[in-house]
Amino acid sequence: MGQHVTRTDFEWSYTEEPHASRRKEILAKYPQIKKLFGHDPNFKWVALGMMALQAVLLMVVKDFSWPMLILASYCIGGVINHSLMLAVHEIAHNQAFGHGQPLLNRWFGIFVNLPIVLPFSVSFKIYHLEHHRYQGDEIKDTDIPTYLEARLFCNTFGKFCWVCLQPLFYAFRPLVTYPKTPSKLEVINVIIQMIFNFLVYQYVGGKALTYLGVGSLLAMGLHPVAGHFISEHYMFRKGYETYSYYGPLNFITFNVGYHNEHHDFPAVPGSRLPEVKKIAAEYYDNLPQHHSWTAVLYDFIMDPDIGPYARIKRKSKGLD
Repeated sequence: MGQHVTRTDFEWSYTEEPHASRRKEILAKYPQIKKLFGHDPNFKWVALGMMALQAVLLMVVKDFSWPMLILASYCIGGVINHSLMLAVHEIAHNQAFGHGQPLLNRWFGIFVNLPIVLPFSVSFKIYHLEHHRYQGDEIKDTDIPTYLEARLFCNTFGKFCWVCLQPLFYAFRPLVTYPKTPSKLEVINVIIQMIFNFLVYQYVGGKALTYLGVGSLLAMGLHPVAGHFISEHYMFRKGYETYSYYGPLNFITFNVGYHNEHHDFPAVPGSRLPEVKKIAAEYYDNLPQHHSWTAVLYDFIMDPDIGPYARIKRKSKGLD
């Protein structure tokens, strides 16, 4: 089964998360960063372009053999859908139409969600904004694995399985650890998604729907683009809880790799995060960072010092 992880608990912190204080310090020194705030008007066209590409590919893959279909789902469809998931992430921060149009952003998120097959856009916004506000909170930050996950997947083979099953944990963990009453928009998100899935199955075929759904699941697990799930907040160096990735996959993931910059300035769209790093370079250049998401996945699985326990956690009562 491989080496057992060395940690037996999370890393508990009794100080606040680092981003609010660093944001204040950087803005005092570089007030021009405020000019980067606000949505990128080109973003929505990029997202729509990816959706159009998937629509074209559906007509191609519907006649593939099953082995070729799964390969295409992993190598092509899953990559596009993962990019669309990160488009939903941008939309959660109102980056499609700006903060003055919150409802329009939500409807656009539901629309961009369609090729992904799994309805998550509205719920993601709710939980993700709390992840920003309460980073490390033992209850409110549902990005952190549960104790059950950490205890079950505690050796090399277990961590390999955990990485492969990441889509299930991300989908169901919030329902177990921090359930909320579904809103009307969440119900609408599910209904519209189910109608879309039925129409694809009915008029394009089961293989087309499989291409979309399997691609989404595969690209959230043991896949290079999914490396960001682990690279962002797993503690690869003691005491550091957020890590940026500066590599080529940022090009197809709306710069989600610039994660320290994103948490410091969530009002800055992904397209402008490199400019934040350029302006305030001394705040980011010396922080621990990643340059390969594939290496992140390998190290997470093989290094006994890293595993589901390698997260900084805070008592919930200390953050309100």
